[in-house]
Amino acid sequence: MTATTADRSIDEYITRWTASAGAERVNFQLFASQLCRLLGVAEPAPAVEDASLNDYTFERAGRFKEADGSTSPGRIDLYKRRAFVLEAKQSREKRRPKELALAGQPDLFVPDTQPRGQRSASRAWDQLMISARRQAEDYAKALPESHGWPPFVLVCDVGHCIEVYADFTGQGKNYAQFPDRQGFRIFLTELRDEMVRDRLRRIWEEPATLDPARQSAKVTREIAGRLAAVSKGLEKRGENAEDVALFLMRCLFTMFAEDVKLLPEGCFTSWLDRAKTNADKFQHELAQLWQAMDKGGFATIAETKVKQFNGHFFASAQVLKLQREEIGELHAAAKYNWKEVDPAIFGTLLEQALDDKERAKLGAHYTPRAYVERLVVVTVLEPLRQEWAQVQATAERFKIEADALELEAKEAGFKGQRKVATDKASEAKGKRTEAIGVIRGFHSRLCHTRVLDPACGTGNF
Repeated sequence: MTATTADRSIDEYITRWTASAGAERVNFQLFASQLCRLLGVAEPAPAVEDASLNDYTFERAGRFKEADGSTSPGRIDLYKRRAFVLEAKQSREKRRPKELALAGQPDLFVPDTQPRGQRSASRAWDQLMISARRQAEDYAKALPESHGWPPFVLVCDVGHCIEVYADFTGQGKNYAQFPDRQGFRIFLTELRDEMVRDRLRRIWEEPATLDPARQSAKVTREIAGRLAAVSKGLEKRGENAEDVALFLMRCLFTMFAEDVKLLPEGCFTSWLDRAKTNADKFQHELAQLWQAMDKGGFATIAETKVKQFNGHFFASAQVLKLQREEIGELHAAAKYNWKEVDPAIFGTLLEQALDDKERAKLGAHYTPRAYVERLVVVTVLEPLRQEWAQVQATAERFKIEADALELEAKEAGFKGQRKVATDKASEAKGKRTEAIGVIRGFHSRLCHTRVLDPACGTGNF
């Protein structure tokens, strides 16, 4: 297929389905089959009577647990083993351009006339998608134990968008917006972007390749090798193991701070490149940067005033003397895109950079991410999510009551009952205020939540 032909096929698909209307059951399977052709992936197979053999099919049958412990029959709209569970809906609201959606963070309670796709806790479309996501996760929970938890949960508004949630741990307890809160919602018009199509293609065929931990692991190995070279050189010259560890950690943090723009973009990497040819100035100039980061002030390397980094991490600005080749290793490490690196790998990097004797001296062993999530999800995230679900339900109840009161106020107004209409409108306003108060109360509690990790190390927890 030529580029022109492919573009034409994409445009035809977008035009056809953006204009679609009708029931989900009527349109979804055709919509999904044509999407598979567009992506160049295999289409779902026909379902067979033995549900255990239906690894990639529409309407996969299963039994789903109810709140009271009982089970009921149900069907997954589209399922692919070890890839995803997809729940489809089709709203009948007027299509709006993607540019109007996700433009910002509006008020929590807004009129339903706003474009579908904007974020708001009260709107019917948002509620439809939230409910569909919960249903998809329930379906994932009901899969046979041998299938495990799929890495992706997809929610599709037929003809409009696909929402993507991922949990690569295999525990099914931490499905989160993927790749992030700005990009998890894929609108049909975005299918013109080859990177978006590739992401969907990999969700279908190679979901594990999208696991950020894989990229982190690759970067970890490569950077750790460079740090090991620096560490061994310093060790041979008789430097104290703890001093080496702290020095390397400060270098890593500075690289990360640069890439997330806590420091001027590229300033540290460019300086390391220059420092390779003038190693004599290395210690003095880097120490001055770290002193500025500790207090907040002008940094020669950055050629501007830098932010203050609290926590006393840079209170000691000890910089070890490096040879030209070792500065080159740091420069090579700094050139990686640290925005794509999980900060939790700092401990792993350091542990791999130090030899066994140095690690034993420092106690430098760090809890793996999987172990961290096993504890944190259960003790922190799940309780907060349960509370948030209860808050949402309460706020929604207040909103429904407000809607009913407003309707009664309108009816009283039509009948000329002005006082009744005024009282009902006032009561409705109070209900909306209560709904907003419930949400803001949870937000306030969340902002003041404190979590203690006594052995924080490099902050994996």
